[in-house]
Amino acid sequence: MNRQNQEKRILIVDDDEDDFFITSEYIKSIPANKFIVDWSYNYNDALKKLVSNEYDIYFVDYRLGIKTGMDLLNDAIQRGCEAPIILLTGKGTQEIDVKAMESGAYDYLIKSELNTEKLERCIRYSLERAASIQALKANERRYRSIFEKSKDVVFITDTEFRISEINYAATELLDYELDELIRRDIFSLFKNKSDRTYFADILDEIGEFYDYEVDLLAKNGEIKNCIISASIEINNNAEKYIQGIIHDNTSRKKAEKTSLQAEKLAATGRLVRTLAHEVRNPLNNINLSIEQLIQQAGDDDSKLYLDIVQRNGKRIGDLITELLNSARLSSQINLHKTSLQSAMDNAISAAIDRMTLKRIDLQVSYPEVDCFVLLDPEKIQLAFLNIIINAVEAMEEGVGILKITITTTEDEHIVEIKDNGSGISDENMSRLFEPYFTSKRNGMGLGLASTLNIIQSHNAHIDVKSEINIGTSFIIGFKKV
Repeated sequence: MNRQNQEKRILIVDDDEDDFFITSEYIKSIPANKFIVDWSYNYNDALKKLVSNEYDIYFVDYRLGIKTGMDLLNDAIQRGCEAPIILLTGKGTQEIDVKAMESGAYDYLIKSELNTEKLERCIRYSLERAASIQALKANERRYRSIFEKSKDVVFITDTEFRISEINYAATELLDYELDELIRRDIFSLFKNKSDRTYFADILDEIGEFYDYEVDLLAKNGEIKNCIISASIEINNNAEKYIQGIIHDNTSRKKAEKTSLQAEKLAATGRLVRTLAHEVRNPLNNINLSIEQLIQQAGDDDSKLYLDIVQRNGKRIGDLITELLNSARLSSQINLHKTSLQSAMDNAISAAIDRMTLKRIDLQVSYPEVDCFVLLDPEKIQLAFLNIIINAVEAMEEGVGILKITITTTEDEHIVEIKDNGSGISDENMSRLFEPYFTSKRNGMGLGLASTLNIIQSHNAHIDVKSEINIGTSFIIGFKKV
């Protein structure tokens, strides 16, 4: 309660009534005083009153029978007393003075030296100091609340980049417990270790950096794309420290990537339809002309060359049809409430011969209850099949392990198709779903592009994790129905 302009309540704790009377008379004689003075002579009663924080200031005698005023001071502060406590003694010593101030007393006064002026100054300074401390504590609580409740990771390190403080947002972002992060090098969390030198140099030269994009590696191995800002600061002891903020950018980055992929697919579809229309008309004329020429050809050599032209014309027509089919995969989608397990089983059945021939060890893990989502069974089966075939082709014969799991979260059903194959390089990973990009010798680069098209048409999302010579994992999330 704010009693800034009201009477101040003072409690004198002293087992000698005469000493109480003398001290209270000095206080009451302070000019323009607005004080209400109460007395307590019992230790337990005094402790209850100190802990209640009903008074603005407390004067505590050092001698209180069996226990001392120092005991009362320590007990009261430990139990939450925030008002100023002034220790009184009949005979002062420097040792008691030092101990009193170290324990939290606002002042230390000798009874024989008391007077109105000294008490007025002590009360005024103590109340002013208490108000300043309370304001500082209120600010500390306010900023501590912001620190703890921030959705961004807020951290403080020493000049060696060892974490001294970090908020709870780090546990959600990085999957570590707080005690696992304290005293840890903040840069050890960076996926690219060379970033440590880069950021350390910037801090050394400029003293701060803002909004740099980095990849952090969580404890569970997940890569988190983040925006980090940090600066060098100086505390009250003139010691340097580093404070910073880490903002999780992973979701936005994925959304941007998904949007870019969708735009690429849409642009590719428009290009394919335009080219197909422009190529098919002259190609039809060529094929009709070849058929006429074959009928009129008189010698075998002419027929041989015309047959070659006709076969290649047909090949061009088939390629155009294949391109058009890939562009139409997301159109006319027909969604039904379907079990993910049954759709995956159909895809596995279509690829089982390939797995058998390469002696792939198939490991399947499903929930006991069907996971229902809105699917176009034929199209989603094709998407699963494309991923499975790629996984089979990436693994060595006889040692390949293909793990297919379906799990459930609060909002989604998650499908993971994981292999222990050759992995995907960082260069190829960035172009993985790009139409007509392929690392296969005779591939057209349409399989995974079509897969992405199908998955996005199901309002699902896909993520890929891969390490060279370790394997690749495709993770697809479907909304529950």
